[in-house]
Amino acid sequence: MKPELRAVLLPFLLLAPTLHAQQWTAEQANQWAETQPWRAGSNFAPSYAINQLEMWQADTFDLEAIDRELGYAAGCGMNAARVFLHNLLWEQDSKGLLERMDRFLAVADKHKIGIMFVLFDDVWDPSPKLGKQRAPKPHVHNSGWVQSPGKEVLGDPAKRADLEPYVKGVLKRFKDDKRVIVWDLYNEPGNPNKSAYGPVELADKPEHSLDLVKKCFEWAWEVRPSQPLTIGVWTNDWSTKDKRDALNAYQLDHSDIITFHAYADLKRTREMTEPLFAYGRPVMCTEYMARTAGSLLVEILPYFKEKHVGAFQWGLVAGKTQTQYPWESWKRDFEKEPDVWFHELFHKDGKPYDPAETDLYKQLTSQP
Repeated sequence: MKPELRAVLLPFLLLAPTLHAQQWTAEQANQWAETQPWRAGSNFAPSYAINQLEMWQADTFDLEAIDRELGYAAGCGMNAARVFLHNLLWEQDSKGLLERMDRFLAVADKHKIGIMFVLFDDVWDPSPKLGKQRAPKPHVHNSGWVQSPGKEVLGDPAKRADLEPYVKGVLKRFKDDKRVIVWDLYNEPGNPNKSAYGPVELADKPEHSLDLVKKCFEWAWEVRPSQPLTIGVWTNDWSTKDKRDALNAYQLDHSDIITFHAYADLKRTREMTEPLFAYGRPVMCTEYMARTAGSLLVEILPYFKEKHVGAFQWGLVAGKTQTQYPWESWKRDFEKEPDVWFHELFHKDGKPYDPAETDLYKQLTSQP
């Protein structure tokens, strides 16, 4: 290139990398937030499903049950739900998956519930399989939830790369769909599952997960949906930038909006939340509420409303995930349902576990 031509083009050459749409600026993220109500809702798995596969596979997908249970959510004032997908569903029948997602979104929209989809998940069973899913282990928390991708894919660089069509295909289909409010690309990357699946988990899992985290953002940026992209922090210390580990740093530095998990009492939840305001971006807590661990909805939801932090409690209707039982049910035998539920808000018939909680939703979500 001639020097005189280079001098003319240099400003454009320097700008070129930014022309490829990547992470939103903080200003763009906050402009998006101004179009949104305060979002409050649940992590939603219908009571008939032990995991993501049973929720979505064609032979078990039950839109009538989904409609009924999202009706419980809307009836108490919820306006959002976080919902998990799975890469095996795409491999099994991508066209069918997209069609069922569209039907699901129509029902959610009828109830005025915006959806945050989750594409990957590093928690619970590391060996997912398509087809009929096993029955729940009696009295055990999340005994059949499955990781996405499984350890055989996550641990293989070539197989990780093969996940690209799934990410891009789902995002392209719904990239401008106003019924989708956020894309949560990856739930709890690097989770070691020590309390449940430790002996059969993947070695060096955080390193493999970080590579997939990076790929998720790169693939999603190539699509660049009109909705924000995020991967939430969930463990270790993010209180200051110099204390962050590699996963937390990458997630926080590349997300359009900041998301996190906080299964702790109000004091500790404040300590986990408020350092995240320093990023100057909208903040959402995508998992909280574990009653016997001190994470109480009646204390924490008003705090999130005060700070305009989006709030997604774990669980809606007690069902085959059995998450009304605590995490410790993997280590300690339970013979009956605990008197104090760990997660979940409703019985299957729509009766609230605690009317004070559902009344609080109505109160807070009805206020400007």
